[in-house]
Amino acid sequence: MSDLLDPLRIGLVSVSDRASGGVYEDKGIPALKDWLSRVVKNPVTWETRLIPDEVERISAALVELCDTARCDLVFTTGGTGPAPRDVTPEATLAVAHKVMPGFGEQMRQVSLAFVATAILSRQVAVIRGKTLVVNLPGQPKSIAETLEGLPRNTPPVHGIFAAIPYCVDLIGGPYIETHDEVCKAFRPKSAMRPARTA
Repeated sequence: MSDLLDPLRIGLVSVSDRASGGVYEDKGIPALKDWLSRVVKNPVTWETRLIPDEVERISAALVELCDTARCDLVFTTGGTGPAPRDVTPEATLAVAHKVMPGFGEQMRQVSLAFVATAILSRQVAVIRGKTLVVNLPGQPKSIAETLEGLPRNTPPVHGIFAAIPYCVDLIGGPYIETHDEVCKAFRPKSAMRPARTA
């Protein structure tokens, strides 16, 4: 086995009518890239898409990122509320091979520590082929909170990213290593590998 870290391909999809139309600058993709760059040790190739709130366009982007670009992970941001144009969960479920309900449950649990309106969020996570697709909130601050959780709370509230590397292992993806001071990946001892270098 090589001592080098596995390369990782991550798709980032920002869903917004106004940002995709140039009304304002997209903040979702930069926020995602910033947080993920701080946590993931692996070399990453990024695939980014900025698209409007349309089911067919979102589903097509997800299929392309999973099946053609062969992303190991895809994160969407935006379009998960109850408003008529919020259709990201529907578009995600439409292309799913498996649904991973625990992610949505935990995202709402984390967000409830900050805002009562977290119960209005409809984020989902699914598997398509060998790709994990996760819907995240639209606000940069909420993206970081959802991924990282509240590790210093008593008791701690786990963010969702801690479970993602092992999930990717289980679906046949690359071995993701993390900077533990940002977010420590959880794996059973039997699934751990010796630390490697970039």
